[in-house]
Formats: sequence, structure tokens, C-alpha cells
Amino acid sequence: MGEKSIKVIDSENNVEVELPLLEPSEGPATVNISKLYQNLGYFTFDPGFMSTASCRSAITYIDGDNGILRYRGYAIEELAQNCKFMEIAYLLVYGELPDEAQFAEFENKITHHTLINENLRSFFNGFYHDAHPMAVMTGVVGSLSAFYHGEINIHNPEDREMAAIRLIAKMPTIAAACFRRLRGEPFIYPRNELDYSANFLRMMFAQPTEDYEVDPVISRAMDLLFILHADHEQNASTSTVRLVGSSGANPFAAVASGIASLWGPAHGGANEAVLDMLNEIDSTENIPRYIERAKDKDDPFRLMGFGHRVYKNYDPRATIIRQACHDVLDKLGDRGDRHMDIAMRLEEIALEDEYFVERKLYPNVDFYSGIIYRALGIPTNMFTVMFAIARATGWVAHWMEMIADPELRIGRPRQLYTGQKERAFKPFDQR
Repeated sequence: MGEKSIKVIDSENNVEVELPLLEPSEGPATVNISKLYQNLGYFTFDPGFMSTASCRSAITYIDGDNGILRYRGYAIEELAQNCKFMEIAYLLVYGELPDEAQFAEFENKITHHTLINENLRSFFNGFYHDAHPMAVMTGVVGSLSAFYHGEINIHNPEDREMAAIRLIAKMPTIAAACFRRLRGEPFIYPRNELDYSANFLRMMFAQPTEDYEVDPVISRAMDLLFILHADHEQNASTSTVRLVGSSGANPFAAVASGIASLWGPAHGGANEAVLDMLNEIDSTENIPRYIERAKDKDDPFRLMGFGHRVYKNYDPRATIIRQACHDVLDKLGDRGDRHMDIAMRLEEIALEDEYFVERKLYPNVDFYSGIIYRALGIPTNMFTVMFAIARATGWVAHWMEMIADPELRIGRPRQLYTGQKERAFKPFDQR
């Protein structure tokens, strides 16, 4: 049997062309339209690229209708239950789960690249005192290219690997520095004897004047959040990294562009919006009124952190992190916090109320992650920074995959032009 194809007929010009159908290992087949313009003189129109496959990728598979998320073929539920984040990072970057020796070597490399150049530390002083941490994050990560530009040949696999290691290793150090700067506290250096998540928590919350012991419950919750946020296929920020990287740009610049994309409230800022919503509701007594507002289609109020654009039935990541969220709250004793009380009551309603059940408006990963960050004492403007730490691993995996692709072309979307046709220029006195 030959290759599958679909026929496209231009009825106006009575022209027919066959377009190859590309078969995936899993998921929808994809129509190859790369020669559509050449054969028919037409572009395709797909706002938001919702029906367009922009690349081939073997990293992450999502089936939103059935609540499936897999990294390199492994179900997210199994990975979250059995793996540490560093194992997931290895899996995304190299394509396979590591054995003990491979894991030890990889973790050692990450551990010994967590420090940032002392001159880079001084960059933080150049930002306004209350600058948004994502603005600082974007600038500082982008500036890494000024420190390593002479050491990266993106066409050399070893150089690509080192760039990936540096980015994964330094993201928590930079993020913690953003947090400490916001609070006016001294930066804390990483400790090589701690694992990735524990080290990050220490850099966030330790004081130079006293010892700091990382709580294993908190560390495990943070590790889980990093695992669940590590990659999510061709979303806005990942696509941005790929588009910037397709030009041959420095990988640090490409990842900085991903951070900038993630900053948008429709993307990485969703868990921040959850806390803003809890602040607006203010009290459990106000919940019934806001529930009625949420049900009113003419009311602009929306419950943030419920439902998902991709997952139509449930978000598998939310199911995983829900228990960790409750474990953290029990550990920290934050049940008396009114925001936590509001959140838990909203969770009960979303899981029981017929309106929410019918419309599949279940609590998603942003809902639970926002609650965890709040319980840890992390301010809302740091939430997206936390997201960026985890997602950087996915970004570098996609960047490495793209650069190694022999079919790589610089990204160059086309447009449906709706402006003026050619017209004559008029001088000032004739306008």
C-alpha cells in the first residue's frame, strides 16, 4: 500500500492536487501542506495555529480528550509517582530514563553548574527595586549569552548538551535570586550536597544567620510541581523558543524569549490569576455570590484555575498534585488562612456542583500549584518564575531536538493580508 494522501480541489480553476498524509506514532495524522502554495498559489489560514503541526517532535504527547500526558512515551502518572525531577530532566533531554550511573553523572553535572558568575549577580542591582521578577528573570537569563557566547557552537552536539546543562542548573539559582532581591535579602549560594528541589528551597528561604533544614514534604511537593510543569508540547512559550532558535540564535536568548512568552496571563500567569481571584472573593461567606456570577454568562467574572483549554475531561496533572497540595497544607497548618479556606471550599463545589461537573470545570494544575505556592509564602508575582524553572527543561529539550533536525528551516509564517492595495503617494500639500 502506497503513502496516504488527501485531494484538494480548486473548483474555480479546475485544478486538483494530492497532499501527503503524514502518519504519527500516536494521535491525529497530519496533512503536509508545504507545497500547497507552490502547486495552487494558496496559503492556509489557522489563527493561533490551533490545527497546524509546526514541527516533528518525539518529546511530549497530549490527548486532551482522554486526559493523557506522556513524556517520551511514559505516562505522567507513573513518572510523578516514581521519579525525581532530575530523572525527568534527563528523560526529556536524552530521550530515555537514566540508569543509576547515568543519573549520578547527570545530577553531578547539574549540581556543579548551579553557581552563576559573580559579575552576573551584580546585574540584579540594575533593575528597579520593585521590578517584576519575570522581567528580571527574562533579562538575567538572556544575559547568560554574554557570558558563554564564545563557547557555544550550536551545531556541535557537545556544546548543545553543555548549554542545556547550564540552563537547567542555573534557573533555580537565578529564580531564587529574583525572590531574595524582591525581599531585600542577601542571595544564598547553592549547596552541592542537596538535590535540585531541596537546593532551590534553601536558596529561597534560608538565612545566613541560622541553619535551614529542608522539609521533605515540601521538597517532594516542589519536585512534583517541577515534574508536572516540565513540558507541555507545542504551547506558546515552547513554540516561541523553537521559532527564535530556528534562526540560529544563542540558546540562552531563545530560552529568555520563552520566559517572556510564559509571562503572559493567558499562559504561565494562570496560577497567579487564581490567587487574584481568591483575593477578590475575600471570604467563604462570599462564595455563593461568586458561584452565581460564574454561572451567569453575561457576567465577566470567571473562576480561575478550573477547566483547561487542552484537557476536556480532566487534567491528569491536577489529580497528581491534589494530594501533595493537601499534604503541604496539613504540614504547614495553614487551614486557618482564609485564602486556603476559600480554595478548599471552591474545590468541593467544583467536584460536586452539577453545573461544574456537567461542564467539566474541574480544578486544574494551576489551581493547586497556586495554593501550594501561597502556603509556602511565595508572593503571587513569583508564581510564573516557579513555572519557568521547570519549563526550562522542556524548552532546552525542544531546542536540542530542533537544532539536530536535518529538515530545520527558519520559522517564517505567512499571513492573510487585509491592508490597502497599492496606491499613489501624495505630498503634504495634497493629503
